[in-house]
Amino acid sequence: MLSKNKSSNSIIKNTITLDVYNGQKYIFQKDMLEPLNKLIYNKTNFIVSFVNNKDVISTTISISRNIPKEDLADIIDIKAYEELGLDQATKYTIPSLEIENNSDERKFHIFVAKPNVLDELFLPIKQKTKYIDLIIPAPLLYKAIYKKEILQSNGVHCFIYFTKQDTFVTFYKNGEYIYSKSIDYSIEQIYDKFCEIVGEKVDETEFYNILETEGLKTSKSDYQQNLMKIFSDVFININDIIIYIKRAFELETIDYIFIGAENGPIIGLDEYSQNFLGIQSTDLNFNYNINNDEWYIDQLQFLMLLNSFDYLKDEDSVINLSIYHRPPVFTNRTSGQFMIATFVSISIGIVYPLYYLVGSYINNAKIYVLNIENKKLSAETNKYKKIISKKLKQIEVLDKKIKKLNNIYSSKTKTLS
Repeated sequence: MLSKNKSSNSIIKNTITLDVYNGQKYIFQKDMLEPLNKLIYNKTNFIVSFVNNKDVISTTISISRNIPKEDLADIIDIKAYEELGLDQATKYTIPSLEIENNSDERKFHIFVAKPNVLDELFLPIKQKTKYIDLIIPAPLLYKAIYKKEILQSNGVHCFIYFTKQDTFVTFYKNGEYIYSKSIDYSIEQIYDKFCEIVGEKVDETEFYNILETEGLKTSKSDYQQNLMKIFSDVFININDIIIYIKRAFELETIDYIFIGAENGPIIGLDEYSQNFLGIQSTDLNFNYNINNDEWYIDQLQFLMLLNSFDYLKDEDSVINLSIYHRPPVFTNRTSGQFMIATFVSISIGIVYPLYYLVGSYINNAKIYVLNIENKKLSAETNKYKKIISKKLKQIEVLDKKIKKLNNIYSSKTKTLS
């Protein structure tokens, strides 16, 4: 998991949502979601992406409730390696999501990402942005629509989403994730199967254009017929998954099916689903109350954005597969802490001699000032000494005169007597 870094969160101003599979990227700023042309490094950007279901290994494990909290993460890792037969020499990213239950054991959904798969997908992005804050397993993106009360959490919901590289089926019960599975009918695979049926390579651009704009209700009968065949196989696969889900999780029914695709709803697919499976179906195209100027934005872009909001409030609320963390603030880095400790140590080491050195300089300054004052006082002293010496000489002359006059006075007094 990405380490908690509240001080980093405080500098975030914009959110970038990124689909590494088709290259689509958007920036959410000033309450508006807009297309982004170029990725650059900017520490005020929060970057969120996802990993397709087919690129993640997911399963459920059980652990004794007697396991201490501090040992839980290690035990989950050990169980994941054992039950999935993972390579002991490889360091996998294995986040977990606890399943609420009243049994004697704790149960967890675990999601395992191979480091080489993550590197292949995200290293080119990291070279441009320096970090990727949040990478979410695609099936867990739907959790946000329940948290934001866009969709009521009661009942069992099935989400089917078609992308060029992966089509995955996800199930939620009462707003909690329970299961997901990819099927071999991504949009690219549907195109390949279409070419197999017609026996030649059809124009790829034309195929995608018809699928996205006309869907199963296309006016081209050959296209419609062949698409019906392919989607019949798609829903046979989905029906098998539904049968398994009901048995494995003891579900009586699936209440609703939501069907979406990265370039817009496939017209007529919801009706086809409802007729084929007998389950109420509709387009996966919610109102997220997010301002934008696009006629259609891939629903996964909105879901990434909503999950990023939750993650910034509480990092433990969202599963994160990212191994490309942003550097922590300087004071939280090992190098920063080392430099701070070194500076403090040096500072403490020089405080004692510096105290006496500064005291010495202060004393020297005082002595210098006193010497200047002493010179001034010495000059004045010499001046007054000269004046006093002169006066003393005058007094001496006057004393002689007085003595002489006293003698005359005495002589005359004797004569008179």
